[in-house]
Parts: sequence; C-alpha cells; structure tokens
Amino acid sequence: MPNRREFLKGVSTTAAGIFFSSCCCAESSFGFALEPRQSAAQPVAKRKPREVVVGGRRVKVVDIHAHVRVPEAWDLVKDRIGREGRAGDVTLASPDNPANMHNDVEKHLADLDEMGIDVQALSINPFWYWADEDLARKIIQLQNEKIAEFCAAHPNRFAGLGSVALQHPSLAVEQMEDGVKKLGMRGFAIGGSVNGDDLSDPKFHPFWAKAEELQTLIFIHPQSAGTPIDEKRLKGNGFLDNVVGHPLETTLALTHLIQDGTLDLFPRVKICAAHGGGYLPSYSSRNDQCLIAFPNLCKPLKKPPTEYLRQLYYDSVLFTPEDMRHLIAVVGPSQVVVGTDYPTLWNRTPVDRILAVPGLKDEERISIFGNNAAKLLKISV
Repeated sequence: MPNRREFLKGVSTTAAGIFFSSCCCAESSFGFALEPRQSAAQPVAKRKPREVVVGGRRVKVVDIHAHVRVPEAWDLVKDRIGREGRAGDVTLASPDNPANMHNDVEKHLADLDEMGIDVQALSINPFWYWADEDLARKIIQLQNEKIAEFCAAHPNRFAGLGSVALQHPSLAVEQMEDGVKKLGMRGFAIGGSVNGDDLSDPKFHPFWAKAEELQTLIFIHPQSAGTPIDEKRLKGNGFLDNVVGHPLETTLALTHLIQDGTLDLFPRVKICAAHGGGYLPSYSSRNDQCLIAFPNLCKPLKKPPTEYLRQLYYDSVLFTPEDMRHLIAVVGPSQVVVGTDYPTLWNRTPVDRILAVPGLKDEERISIFGNNAAKLLKISV
C-alpha cells in the first residue's frame, strides 16, 4: 500500500466508485451502493449555500454521520453474503436493483448546501464481520482507498471515516494504523457488537489501545443484525428493527464499555455514538442506583457510571428540542456533534434543530455546530 503522499498524488479528480447510502434500508445493512444511471441524472440547480450565523458570527457546521457505499465491494461478496451474512428476512440489494438509489455528487453537495453543512464525515456501515481474514482484508482495503480518494478530491467538503475488520482484532489494528498514516482517515466506523461479542470483550483491547494511541475517532453505529433481543419481536409495523433495535444496540454497546471497565483501561479513547447514544443518556441514572439497590450485582467502577457519559461523544440525530436539551444537560455541550444520517430523512434540518434548543449560549451552539467535531476529526473549520 502506498504512503499517504504517494496515494494522494494519484487521486483522480472525479473520484468515481463511491455513492451515498441510506443506513436504514435493507441494502444499507451491508453497505452497498446502487450504481446510479448517470445518463438519467438531471442537472442540479445552483443555489446559494445556507450560511449559519450565531451571535452575528458565521460559523461552520460539521456533520459526523453520513453513509456511503462502494459498489466494487459487491463483487467480492455478492455470491456469499446472503448465505454467510446475517441477512435475516430482508431482501439484499444488488447493483441491478434500483431501489433507494441516491443521486450523484453534485446533488449531494447541493443537499449539504441547503442543509447548511460545510464538512461531512463519510462512513460505511459494517457488513463484513462474517468474512474470513483474506476476504475482509480485500474489502477493507478497497473501501478505505475509495473513501480516501473521494475525500482527497473534495478536501474542503468531506472527511473519511475508514473501515476495519473488527472480527479479526489484529488485522483491525493494522488497518487502523494504515488508514491514519497512509490514507489520511479521520476516524473509523464500527458496529455496536461483533458476531454477538460486545466491544468490551478483552480480545478487542488491542483495538482500543491503538485507537487511544493514534487519538483517532471511533464512530459506533448500530446494526439491526446485532440487536440483542429476539428478532421476532422486532417485526411488524413501525420498522422496529431500526426504530427500537438500533438505539437499543447502541445503549448496550456503550453500557458494556462502561460497566466492563473498558473506558477505565483506555480513558483517552475518543468514541462517538450515533443517534444521540441510544437510550442510555435518557435513563443512565439507573446504573448509578444499581450500586445501592443491588450491590452484589453492580460492582463499583473508578467513578459513578453516569460520569463516563461525559467521556463519550454523541451525534444530534434526535427529534425535538427537549430531546436535544436533555442530552446536552446530561453529557455537556462539549460532547455533542451534528449528525444528519444522510441520505436518510432522519435529520434533514440539523441546524434548525440545534437553534431550537432552549437555554444554550452562543458559544455552546458554535461548539456543537462544528468546533467539537473539528477537534475530533482533526480538521480546520
């Protein structure tokens, strides 16, 4: 693999081979793009980008949660994923299935301008945790190189969050180091569990140690396939495997990292949780009370469980001013960043939702809009 300087010299300005992906639709569980039919694309009308102003100051907005897919990865797994991937009853997408197809880069940039997003971090939902080491190595190398190529072609608008094969922890460590040092990755996206194993499992300690050493961001995004309850109960009306299953998976992932002592072992690791951290910030005090109610079952940590929440970061994929106000009250404004979950419709008005939060000082809004994420991603805004 070339070093970062050699890689960037060879980047194409078109950065073909990467497309934008929903995180909540069937195909997105496996991270694939549906290749657009370029001939059908319509010209995108130019409009003035939205400028976000707080206290009379123009501020930059950084979105940490957006999804892409690398179509070429399909060729590596299309004959196996339905058999070996945890597909459940969903219909897998393929390059021939036009459902949920998103538009081209020009349309994407127009959407960002309309939303008031200046910089967006791109990531791929893990779909490869079933893959053996050789296949996982190929998938990750392909995806990371494509993301790096795309971001290098649009350096002022996009930052890359790489992929790792966390089911092979030593390989994941290697991929993380290569991603940071050779491809310029600003962080890495992982699922909320790995083949039924929690992220606090000691076999993942080398991964967390390397993330702490590199001071690179780890973005935890849940997967429906990892939902820790009977999948039958997540069927029926209401898209429950996503609406309930995703925040539940995140809640368990973060709680294990706290309760199993991972955050004590690696106190400087930088972790950001999707979807506002799931249910944990809304009911975290129950963990503290367990120390009193069931002291034989809830062992003390170095500090009360709720205090660890201020050691983590959370995106703003929440839906009311009160949701956001409560999250900020629990974890602090320094721990919250913008998330859109692009290209889904979970949060297409991220700026307005933060402006609507009552009681925030201007400097706190400015931090949430961009400064917090810029520090995590090591970018200038």
